[in-house]
Amino acid sequence: MSTAAPIHVPLPDATAEHQARRRLDELVKPVGSLGRLEELAAWLCGAHGTVPPRPLDDVRVVVFAGDHGVSRTAPGSPGVSAYPREITAAMVRVFCAGTSGVTVLAREVGARVRVLDVAVDAELDDVPREVVARKVRRGSGSVDVEDALAPGEAERAFSVGRAVADEEIDAGACVLVPGDMGIGNSTVAAALTGASLGLPAREVVGTGTGVDEPGRAHKVAVVDRALRRAGDRVGDPFDRLTALGSACAAATAGFLVQAAVRSTPVVLDGVFSVAAALVARDIAPGAARWWLAGHASTEPAQRLGLASLGLEPILDLRLRLGEGSGAVQAVPVLRAARAVLAGMSTLAEAT
Repeated sequence: MSTAAPIHVPLPDATAEHQARRRLDELVKPVGSLGRLEELAAWLCGAHGTVPPRPLDDVRVVVFAGDHGVSRTAPGSPGVSAYPREITAAMVRVFCAGTSGVTVLAREVGARVRVLDVAVDAELDDVPREVVARKVRRGSGSVDVEDALAPGEAERAFSVGRAVADEEIDAGACVLVPGDMGIGNSTVAAALTGASLGLPAREVVGTGTGVDEPGRAHKVAVVDRALRRAGDRVGDPFDRLTALGSACAAATAGFLVQAAVRSTPVVLDGVFSVAAALVARDIAPGAARWWLAGHASTEPAQRLGLASLGLEPILDLRLRLGEGSGAVQAVPVLRAARAVLAGMSTLAEAT
């Protein structure tokens, strides 16, 4: 069990949010007629402490990559993913080449993408040194039969995530997006979500990369074994990460917590980032005030996690790619929400 000191998370500026809501009601439009855009505009004012909010011109995605023991499959046996585990390392190279889904989509909105090998089960000698500089371990344990991490590794990976958030914010980031890459990610996310919310495997397991119904049944069995094996150890968030998570899940949790500590808005992505957010909330109560839900994934664990966090997705595009690809699509909506306050006249000014 972790004995780390409590982490202080500041509150958003309630006065700025109240002022924003009052001005929104005074704009040249029917009260409330811009719906969710008005809610997001007021939220941004609270986060920035000013009306209108500052421009959202430096959005940064950090993809935490790692492999999971549950993705190891014997020949002829069912797997938890429609793809082999070797894809994780291959995708890190694709990120570096700038041709992955999130890098292409991020360019469309002017966002930057950084990938980090936190626990890829391969030696990536052909990628830039900075990609592998934060590696915690090679792969994680198969959570249905063993702990994902050794003692102390969850805390170490969490610290990596905090340091990376600091680096991005110090370099000018005004919005952070947690991305993920790892074959088996949705299985680990389901286990973390089930443990965090006290839900059985059958309620949190989805189809992930697109497994068929027998494949989903196999995933349910894997997550069920994992939850039963972990037992009551899941009450402490670092024990939960050790037993059921991964180094990249712990790093993502640290990234989310430090963004909140630094009063920096986060747009959550799919099921993996939301599972990490549930753990992050337990580590740093109040951190969720600094997070938005970028989109609705097709995974049930993401929907259940967002409901627990009290977050409503900005978009629903039926995406299940991960990588931060859904979250970056919400950036233009946030910019539009800011523009409402920055550019519209009040009724008094127009008459």
